[in-house]
Amino acid sequence: MRRILLLLTLGFVMTESDATGQATYLKPPQAIADILDAPPPPSVSVNPTRDTLALLTAARYPAVAELAEPILRLAGVRLNPRTNGPARESRITAIALQPIAGGDAQPLKLPDGRVTGLSWADDGKRFTLTVTTPTGIDLYLGDLAGTLSKHPVGPLNGVIGTEVQWVGSSKLLVQTVPAGRGPAPVAPLAPTGPVVQQSSGKAAPVRTYQDLLANAHDEALFTHYATSQLVRIDLATTPPTVTPVGDPAVLLGVSPSPDHSHYLVSRVHTPYSYLYPVSAFPRVTEVWDATGKVVSVIHDAPLEDKVPIEGVPTGPRGVRWVPTAPATLMWAEALDGGDPKAKVPHRDELFTRTIPAEKASVFKVEHRYRGASFFESGEALVSDYDRERRWSRTVRVNFAKPTTPAVVFDRSVQDRYGDPGSPLTKMLSNGERVVRTLGDKIVVSGEGANPKGDLPFLGVYDPSTKVTDKVFTCREGVYETVAAVLSDDLKKLLIRRESPTEPGNYYLRDGDKETQLTRTTDPFPELRKVTKQLVTTKRPDGVTISFTLYVPAGVTPGEKLPTVFWAYPKEFNDAATAGQVSGSQSRFVTPAGYSHLFFLTQGYAVMDEVSMPIVGPPETANDNFLEQLVSTAKAAIDKAAEVGPVDPTRVGVGGHSYGAFMTANLLAHSDLFRAGIARSGAYNRTLTPFGFQNERRTFWEAPQIYATMSPFNSANKINEPLLMIHGQADSNPGTFPVQSERLYQAVRGNGGTVRLVLLPHEDHGYAGRESIGHVLAEQLAWFDKYVKGAAPR
Repeated sequence: MRRILLLLTLGFVMTESDATGQATYLKPPQAIADILDAPPPPSVSVNPTRDTLALLTAARYPAVAELAEPILRLAGVRLNPRTNGPARESRITAIALQPIAGGDAQPLKLPDGRVTGLSWADDGKRFTLTVTTPTGIDLYLGDLAGTLSKHPVGPLNGVIGTEVQWVGSSKLLVQTVPAGRGPAPVAPLAPTGPVVQQSSGKAAPVRTYQDLLANAHDEALFTHYATSQLVRIDLATTPPTVTPVGDPAVLLGVSPSPDHSHYLVSRVHTPYSYLYPVSAFPRVTEVWDATGKVVSVIHDAPLEDKVPIEGVPTGPRGVRWVPTAPATLMWAEALDGGDPKAKVPHRDELFTRTIPAEKASVFKVEHRYRGASFFESGEALVSDYDRERRWSRTVRVNFAKPTTPAVVFDRSVQDRYGDPGSPLTKMLSNGERVVRTLGDKIVVSGEGANPKGDLPFLGVYDPSTKVTDKVFTCREGVYETVAAVLSDDLKKLLIRRESPTEPGNYYLRDGDKETQLTRTTDPFPELRKVTKQLVTTKRPDGVTISFTLYVPAGVTPGEKLPTVFWAYPKEFNDAATAGQVSGSQSRFVTPAGYSHLFFLTQGYAVMDEVSMPIVGPPETANDNFLEQLVSTAKAAIDKAAEVGPVDPTRVGVGGHSYGAFMTANLLAHSDLFRAGIARSGAYNRTLTPFGFQNERRTFWEAPQIYATMSPFNSANKINEPLLMIHGQADSNPGTFPVQSERLYQAVRGNGGTVRLVLLPHEDHGYAGRESIGHVLAEQLAWFDKYVKGAAPR
């Protein structure tokens, strides 16, 4: 009787009989609802001159009615036809400007509508806001005095690309809806013919994309909504002048040259594809002058339908401006046909081209080119990646006088303990960013991973000695990060600090002096009674694993608690890196969204972020996926029961996405858990036949692996209760809602206890306030019945 009453307080009673149909949204206990609805702490945006903070408060959870607004799913894009913008946008509910040198924050009076973005001018004195109304996206201009005004430029086009970007401090590039566009195409009453697709006989593996074009009408709709007119706004004139630049086009990206004389433009053209999203459509990359006239065509790329798995397209890619030259481009081209399995001495070659001269080779890269960061001198840090070793190398290249590159970084990307830090950048007067240096050393920041947990740092890295000297290091017992470098000598820093008992706040550190800038208070002091402990142990094969154990307040000596085990598997090349600790036990914990940490308010212990390392060579690591999964889970539970009040006979397992896949497999192949929660997962790997997660082999190359790893094939072995939750509008490649529907039917058909919850209008992650409350209520009720209320074994 007591258990039934508890479930009634959540809004429903679970029964053993089948249940099908439309339910109303459930509500979690009031203690959880209060935490959900508490105002979030602000984030900050520092202006380019580093003298002002914009404190941005965002709306955490829109109503489901907001998610239910009109939506078109075209070419991998979800758009709102009423606003000609994204179907879902983050929303800023409050903005305040605060001088870093001191003084009170000045709140801005925001316009009606959804404020969706803030962008600073190069001089830091002005900014833009984009505001979405029921009929379109408007542009607003603001200044440090707090003045906001709407600019009369036509409605913006936010479907693809960047709606607004500054060109210096007095000009803007804006993508607008073309004037006189007319109404959207109307679907024909009858089709003009069949939909036809054909392959030329050459291998063309395709990932499981969603929201693709399906017919000629979809093509017409996509062209209608995605086509933009680029305009330039000159704010230095009175009144500001608005000048069209080029012809309307489906613009993927527009980037002004450092001297602002040219624009690098990437635009889509037909024929479109019904198998690939817009990011793979045919496109032309070209240079325009200030009027929009085409000066040079860099590359006219075909549909990217012949790109090998984990490969790259042939021809110029990653085309960008060199930030330290007036109008010089750089890019990479594959030397291996884009095929990572090809055996070649160099995979990529880098080129530069000063407009309008011809391209020139800079040097060849041994492994796959991953990017370049330039110094103010014109030299650059160029990085490549060896996928076999999961190894990254960064060299210093003189683009003007190519010589033998000097190695700067050479390391495993999985070695968190040995990370010397990542280079930071600073803004030049032309608005471009370059590597920040201190003398001949590179300014870097890193997580500071170590066996005790993360201790973030700011430092200077000496390329000659390969040593990082720490300028700032997080202290033990708190969690501190450098949010911004405010002076070139690194003595003036913006620090964000939190601790287990104090929420995150920002501080100005100037030498030895520190000034608190924000004062976020703890909305729920009761949660500070929760204790947390970083726990490490080894599984039978010697691989170290770790997790954070949370214990709620009020546990009596000898008491054993029902426990939630939450994890997400990750692949590693070797045991040493697999066993490295991640995270920090000095973080301030307030659950948000549909977090499993809410179980702490209901008398559960939580094993959080349990490392589930899958160790082995990248090509074959999954050959013993299940064995490693089960052995890790058992070792973690045994250790948790040893060091904390964990009842090893009452543990429930859960995960999201690949963690959901893990959950179903653990229930099918072990008896360690009493029940499971699987959210937004994929369970039948034959539906993702060209690879999944980090599996590189196709289904036809490794059919037994696909079969063994698919919990769908072991649905008859899932003999513990399984709760599955999935957003009906999941857009993540591979995790179609049908994955959950089919596993539900398989478990049900084999006599298992299973419940499937499909959330209307929700994506791979869940956003709506009603949906989040319902998910929390479902999760709690499921584990209350099958974990907390489980009979002793």
